[in-house]
Amino acid sequence: MLQYSKQADERRAAGPLECWCLHGAVGTAADWRGVAKRLAAAAISSRAVDLWRFLEDAPLALPDFGQALNAEAGGEVFRGTGRALLGYSMGGRLALHALLEKNHPWQAAVIVSAHPGLESAAERAARVTADAAWAAQAFAGDWQKFQGAWNGQPVLAGTPIRDAQADRSLITRRREVARSFMEWSLGEQQPLWARLSEISIPVLWVAGAKDDKFLALAQRAAALSPRAQLAIAPAAGHRVPWDNEPWLADTTARFLKFGEI
Repeated sequence: MLQYSKQADERRAAGPLECWCLHGAVGTAADWRGVAKRLAAAAISSRAVDLWRFLEDAPLALPDFGQALNAEAGGEVFRGTGRALLGYSMGGRLALHALLEKNHPWQAAVIVSAHPGLESAAERAARVTADAAWAAQAFAGDWQKFQGAWNGQPVLAGTPIRDAQADRSLITRRREVARSFMEWSLGEQQPLWARLSEISIPVLWVAGAKDDKFLALAQRAAALSPRAQLAIAPAAGHRVPWDNEPWLADTTARFLKFGEI
């Protein structure tokens, strides 16, 4: 049964293993409903996190988010057998910051279409500038035009995540969306490549077969993590959770329950 927490997270109780799902940029917790339903069929509980609530009161830097998420999970009474993280794109980068904190509460993670970090200072500066423009559009521009421009990017071509009405309803979070482009910009992220070896839990790096850029990033990242595996989603681009939802849910369930794909 689907329940809403007071923070607008979405939870499904299905089994002793719990998977926390982190959505992408300009996303919502509800984006995970399809995957969550399939995980429940595999007896895996889920909690789709409303990432915008972390930016409601003030800006929050990427490392601070990792600490906040871990503190939240660690501070709750938990009687299950284990917790895992599933992060897509921006949510995948946020998940990495949580995994790099000492004494984190996660037993496994699935990182989908995520970038460990730009290694060139010039690239980071250019990304900060580009994301500042997105932030301005999100905060004060025409919302429908902003979302049309965002979804129209070539890298995001593929299956729509949600219907037009749900897209429009996200306007209530426009301040937090704008903040995310500033605080959680890939340009503000310190490159994590050299630290991936610190992640000692099993990690599954996922990329779409049609997403050449992020497939190459996932291949490189998986080779740097001691207990990492790589999975390539067939017939999928960047938006793996929606381009091939059954495959991602089934692959995630096998990995979390059996440690293999």
